[in-house]
Amino acid sequence: MFVCDDGQGLPVFLLLHGFSGSVRWFDAVTPLLAEHGRVLRVDLRGHGRTGGHDGLDAESQAAAVNGVLDDLGVGQVTAVGHSYGADVALALGRRAAKIVIIGQAPDYSYATFPAGNGLLAAPVLGPLLHRLAPPAAVRKAVSYAFAPGFEFDPALLRDHAATSPAVARAVIVDRRRALAARPLDEQVRDLGVPTLVILGRHDRFYDCVRTAERYRAAGARVEIVPDAGHSPQVERPSQVVDLVLSLHANCSE
Repeated sequence: MFVCDDGQGLPVFLLLHGFSGSVRWFDAVTPLLAEHGRVLRVDLRGHGRTGGHDGLDAESQAAAVNGVLDDLGVGQVTAVGHSYGADVALALGRRAAKIVIIGQAPDYSYATFPAGNGLLAAPVLGPLLHRLAPPAAVRKAVSYAFAPGFEFDPALLRDHAATSPAVARAVIVDRRRALAARPLDEQVRDLGVPTLVILGRHDRFYDCVRTAERYRAAGARVEIVPDAGHSPQVERPSQVVDLVLSLHANCSE
């Protein structure tokens, strides 16, 4: 697994990106968090500089991440998961002393995906669409991860090409079934560790009000960033870092 290691000491913040992402999606928050501890970022399997085409479910991803942490001699972490990365953060179990979920609803029951999204999971057509997608289509798809009008770094577009086509089925089809059977709010309640959920008011994938209600009912603290979409850590990094650090301050009181 490709790993970026910044800062030092405790706490250790483990940053886990979402579908078709990479460590780049935490570029803005990393130097800010590194002033307060050690920051580890990984490219999950099937993504970025890790690559691969199997072991793409949350449990397998978490096992691989735990192996990385073992190799680095790291114990418990504050696991920060954006979108699909939230599944991986929760799958770490007690390795995560604290959890931060960014932009992810408990399941797909009220999800709104871009038109044609499901075609990416088709056995033959999906990989073909992935390989032949024109730059304008990729930009439009990536822009869905932000509030309307947000100008994101074009470097994020490279993550699409680096992502294995097999990830689409793992996230669009297999994950839907897994979350229907055991939603993330249920996992939060069962795990019972301090959990912060950060949502963007203008998330185009999930209604933030419904998402907030479900996580609060599960015992999580929920914060809504008014002028952000699905990716507050990219859109409003300083605010997200302040919220993550407040989780530690509240837990130490």
